[in-house]
Amino acid sequence: MFTGLVETIGTVSAKRAVGGDVRISIRAADYQDRTVALGDSIAVNGVCLTVIELNGDEFSFDVSLESINHSLIGQWQVGTRVNLEMALLPTTRLGGHLVSGHVDGLAELIGLTGDARSWRMDFKVPDDLKRYIAKKGSITINGTSLTVNAVNDNCFDVNVIPHTFEVTTLGDLSIGDKVHIEVDLIARYLERLLTGEKSSTSSISQSFLAEHGFT
Repeated sequence: MFTGLVETIGTVSAKRAVGGDVRISIRAADYQDRTVALGDSIAVNGVCLTVIELNGDEFSFDVSLESINHSLIGQWQVGTRVNLEMALLPTTRLGGHLVSGHVDGLAELIGLTGDARSWRMDFKVPDDLKRYIAKKGSITINGTSLTVNAVNDNCFDVNVIPHTFEVTTLGDLSIGDKVHIEVDLIARYLERLLTGEKSSTSSISQSFLAEHGFT
């Protein structure tokens, strides 16, 4: 699990095919002094990957075809900048929100507007994801935890403060670029509760959730 608070930016240093999958190496000088070990999970632009090789400030990951087909990893090239966050510990302060590192889909940046010192970023998501996005709810964009300002059908916008714009790759984006999206885990579980098979012993219903402030 992760928090969506990006720790540093890494750079893709190598990419090659290995037995039908892809092996990607990323260099991150800020992680050289961190205790990164083989088998550790790192969110790379929001995608949870497992460290399989270490070499100083460079670490490598094997990426399955499943992950490649449902993410932008196949488009990454040597030099691509990516957001990085190590998995949280039980003692980690949860400053963002709970992030699994399992990307739900891709969104397109359709608007970028200055808002005082911050930036308003407008995104368009696939129709099958729009029901999980709520005003003032949480969303993860390229591994960055953000708050949804407003929603209009399958479009939503977020406000990005200068600090976040500078210390993540969000500042690299241009209109038309695609990003990884992970919706709020709570929205996923609520949908499962409301649409799954009803148990004769369950007292959870949509009216129950609304009464207690969950919907």
